[in-house]
Amino acid sequence: MPRDGRLGVGIIGAGRVGPVIGAALAGAGHAIIGITTGSDDDRASAVLPDVPVLDALEIVRRSELVVIAVPHDQLPSLVAGIAEIGGWQIGQLVLHTDPAYGIEVLRPAAERGAIPLAVHPAITFTGTSIDLRQLQAGFAAVTAPAAVLPIGQALAVEMGCEPVVIAEADRTAYADAIQTATEFSRSIIGQSTSRLREIGVDNPGSYLSALVQSTVERALREASGPIDTLPDSGATFI
Repeated sequence: MPRDGRLGVGIIGAGRVGPVIGAALAGAGHAIIGITTGSDDDRASAVLPDVPVLDALEIVRRSELVVIAVPHDQLPSLVAGIAEIGGWQIGQLVLHTDPAYGIEVLRPAAERGAIPLAVHPAITFTGTSIDLRQLQAGFAAVTAPAAVLPIGQALAVEMGCEPVVIAEADRTAYADAIQTATEFSRSIIGQSTSRLREIGVDNPGSYLSALVQSTVERALREASGPIDTLPDSGATFI
């Protein structure tokens, strides 16, 4: 890493996650040297204006830190493919954002001297600047070799998140917890708004907003630690 800690960062993946991570790191003082093309280049350019669009190999060639934010099923072949043509560099930081993979998926890069990091910010990305505020209130799962774990934690902090270390062996369980929370929440809200719409409630999403938020916040507080309970009553008080 440069002495001042500032890195040349390249982003592989121009979906909802990559540009936002790039913008967060740019806000921490890092230089974004390029991003690959994606499904919505206009949205990406709105979040990362004036950043060159480069192919993945050029991103790897120019970057001290490569952030990979591609779909889950594309990550292994991407990392392996770049390794096969000698793209990864000794001492280069390679960070992916997939919740289900730890650093094992980055082995082809690590075998060529790159430093593997897995950092998953635990928010639902919209691909807009709104996400930058969400990152400031969020956590990030960090998996890395012990010797470079502080680097992964520092990058999570620079994204705006509080880092939480997740062991390599626990990434599958971690991903399952994340998927359960997101998919179950969407499913339940979808069912509830549909039922309200059927009985004539206008704008059911807004109707449920305060109820859902207060219920979720209470559940999260209860999950975070013990709450006071009246003796022999079963009633709970926050």
